[in-house]
Amino acid sequence: MNASSTETIDQVSNAPVGEYLTFVLGSEEYGIEILKVQEIRGYDAVTKIANTPDFIKGVINLRGTIVPIVDLRVRFNLGKVEYNEFTVVIILNLSGRIVGIVVDGVSDVITLQASQVRAVPDLVSTIDTKYLVGLGTVDDRMLILVNIESLMNSQEMALIDSVSA
Repeated sequence: MNASSTETIDQVSNAPVGEYLTFVLGSEEYGIEILKVQEIRGYDAVTKIANTPDFIKGVINLRGTIVPIVDLRVRFNLGKVEYNEFTVVIILNLSGRIVGIVVDGVSDVITLQASQVRAVPDLVSTIDTKYLVGLGTVDDRMLILVNIESLMNSQEMALIDSVSA
């Protein structure tokens, strides 16, 4: 291992190593910590709420809990959004707040080791790099690892409350 690869690993040593649910948005594959996922559902109609940003599709009633639904494709400006039989909603439990995210499809659950996570290069991206924990590599696949809690807690989203410990 050379110095530059050690430096790369050190840069993302705070990236959680473990299991990630992988999903597709457009032509890219993303990953979020599996421990944040409550369930995966097919996309159903949502109740629209007036005066919400475009990326908030509305809300659903999930067993008595009102859940806001965010379309990550709209949020990340990934072009035309089409709903089909592969479109799913990932229900997340983030600091006790339930939120749903719409994605093009769910791939699988993978386990990443520290050696498989790299720092995100500074480049123009549809996602602010502060919401990314790194890039995961599995065989010939590259996964964009999203800190979904930070993204949902961002000022423009404000879907979950900051939890002070």
